[in-house]
Amino acid sequence: MSIGLAFSGSLDFLSLGEILQIIGNSGGTGVLRIMSKYAPSPGLVYMAKGDPVDAASGAHTGLEALFALFGWTQGEFSFSQEPVEHPNVINKNRMEIILDGSRMVDDGKVPVLGAVSYKADPGADRSLPLIRGPFVDYMYVVDEEEFYAGDEIVIEGNYGNWMWVVLEGIVEVSKQTPAGLLKILRLSDGAYVGSISSFLTESSVRRTTAKAMSRVQLGMLDSHLLANEYAAMSQELREVVKSLDKRLNQVTDALVHIYADVDEAARFLRDKRPVIQQGRDEQRVFTITRGKAVIGRKTETGLVTLIELSKGDFFGHLPFLKIGHEPHAASVFASADLKISPLDASGLVAEYEGLPDSLRHIIENLATCISVTTMIACEHHKNRHLAKTSRAQ
Repeated sequence: MSIGLAFSGSLDFLSLGEILQIIGNSGGTGVLRIMSKYAPSPGLVYMAKGDPVDAASGAHTGLEALFALFGWTQGEFSFSQEPVEHPNVINKNRMEIILDGSRMVDDGKVPVLGAVSYKADPGADRSLPLIRGPFVDYMYVVDEEEFYAGDEIVIEGNYGNWMWVVLEGIVEVSKQTPAGLLKILRLSDGAYVGSISSFLTESSVRRTTAKAMSRVQLGMLDSHLLANEYAAMSQELREVVKSLDKRLNQVTDALVHIYADVDEAARFLRDKRPVIQQGRDEQRVFTITRGKAVIGRKTETGLVTLIELSKGDFFGHLPFLKIGHEPHAASVFASADLKISPLDASGLVAEYEGLPDSLRHIIENLATCISVTTMIACEHHKNRHLAKTSRAQ
């Protein structure tokens, strides 16, 4: 790879979170340098195929350094495309990093580097996570539709066999729960509205509602072309993608249960034993041939159970996607009758990297939504726990 300046600018114009999304959506590999007159040396973020793998800020390295750089709100940045030899010490999903880093600045856990520091109003309303995507490939767009603020694009419970890509505007995703309407996240330019299952089955039921928050321009995707490209994948990769789609559905259901104060942990974990501990350096990936496995994330307020997997699903380290689950951010608990078969991780990586860009972007969008929804579920779990503790005192 030749070394060259890809882009640069001012932190007054783009925040670190926005810069990371731009590099991530382009799949860039290189070094992001952040300069501030209030720091003796630049902060460095090493990027590989769009993901941060290491960082340096003063005496700090890794994720600690990357979070510290979110407090650099004044200065300049530059991103140069160049080989990155640093080992991957940051295993967190890019969107989770952006949300966590921004929240840590708001909460005062990361100091703001500059002439003036401030403490965010703790009562201020935080906006929902906003997911963006890469530049749109119009070869897949067969029609364009326009919606206005308040229009419902997709209605939970209705049938639909199509997907859109957001060309312009903001779309809010929500779901009805026993405790009322739950607003989950927002989608903007380059993100996808609808599920992969919408072009894989004839009777796909919408699991959430998508509503335009402003004037929104959507591109309807060529379902026939996407279905053909999906069918051309190996059976192993097709099963992984189907399992990812299942994960998003189930982690959304877990969020609903937590929001409605329904504890599913005991039912999920009955007669299960841990087979992958959260934070362990497990490099293998498996497919389930018999039995069940449960994915749960350990948090400061307890274990949050997220997903129950069964025959045909995968678990373990999926090297080409960061979904915010096992092995780095969740544990796997297995039933006594669990039977598994190893998958060829290197073969999956090679096939995935050879997919058409748009299909790969849809899968990456799915992985990001899984990670962000997991993060939101854990945040609601924490808030429920703190509320109960406060009432008990």
